[in-house]
Amino acid sequence: MMNRLAFAQLYCAVRRKGAVVLCVGLCMLGLGLSGSAQEGTFTTFDAPGAGTGSGQGTFAIGIVSSGTIGGYYVDAGGVEHGFLRAKDGTITTFDAPGAGTGSGQGTEAYGLNPAGAVAGFYTDDSGVSHGYLRAPSGAFTTFDAPGAGTGSGQGTLAGNINPAGTIAGYYINENGALHGFVRAVGGAITTFDAPGSGTGSGQGTNVALFAGLNPAGAITGDYVDASGVGHAYARSAGGVITTFDAPGAGNTAPEGTFGASINADGWIAGFLAPANDSGVGFLRSPAGVITEFHAPGTGTGPQQGTVGENINPANQIAGYYIDPNGVDHGFSRSNGGGFFTFEAPGAGTGPGQGTIANSNDPANGITGVYTDSNGAEHGFLLTP
Repeated sequence: MMNRLAFAQLYCAVRRKGAVVLCVGLCMLGLGLSGSAQEGTFTTFDAPGAGTGSGQGTFAIGIVSSGTIGGYYVDAGGVEHGFLRAKDGTITTFDAPGAGTGSGQGTEAYGLNPAGAVAGFYTDDSGVSHGYLRAPSGAFTTFDAPGAGTGSGQGTLAGNINPAGTIAGYYINENGALHGFVRAVGGAITTFDAPGSGTGSGQGTNVALFAGLNPAGAITGDYVDASGVGHAYARSAGGVITTFDAPGAGNTAPEGTFGASINADGWIAGFLAPANDSGVGFLRSPAGVITEFHAPGTGTGPQQGTVGENINPANQIAGYYIDPNGVDHGFSRSNGGGFFTFEAPGAGTGPGQGTIANSNDPANGITGVYTDSNGAEHGFLLTP
């Protein structure tokens, strides 16, 4: 089950994308920057047990200041399992109690904090999702948001945990509508809906996964209205919700504005789908000023464009763009607006293949996924 930050599935199919170490030159492009090469070190990795077929493999979701990377892998039978990769490269795999063992079932890890606590969800053998908290010791606590549906494709999807241990995510009710939730350290769950959220199947309020909750408890994500149009929002720690639309966003389904991440100072990164159906990245200041951007090389046709995924404390944004041939490429955008773009070694060069940057830490170490020429997924870490 994919994050609807991943509403990109409707126009550019968000994918996530393992062990060779080498140095590569990263070409600085755009916005008045020089063409001098910037060097970084790529480490690619696969979780033990990861499958090697199309749609299988290792999905690195996020990195925190300790250097730990969290995510999940899909085995040869299509079952999902969580993993943590320590800074030294050691990988620990895990399964939440109650996780199903059939294809499309299992454990997905999305939220991660510097202490090593993980928040995520598992899908049981009936196809229902449930939230979990995995403590640094490895102990599990499972939970369901009030109002979560109990049918296949419904349930609770936890996707964020901040340093204080607060968890945020969303749930899907019996009608297929989405609603946000916040789980306090003591276990109390507060649910919420952005004003204007639709109540039909596939509509409602989504909380961005991994980076949708900041240390202060502010949240970002998006909601889909009754017409199928997406709108972004910011929710304060006190529960006040501010909705917003990027100026270039389209206003017919499945267009709109989608919040992907929020940093400690309240800056938000995300993307928008304009009327021409090619994605555009955006940065929103705490004051509400929105800057739209395109990574160099971005395609301008349907199922192409730029997706801003994660913003770190220095306002550096990691993400990816899809070129005119349908290939994914990673990028980092500086606070000043400069870009460098990159390809993970081993990334395929065909449509639906390539490199997707999912997250960047405070030092701008970047993690994500690459898809090889066989359609298998692998994790990567790019260190400055």
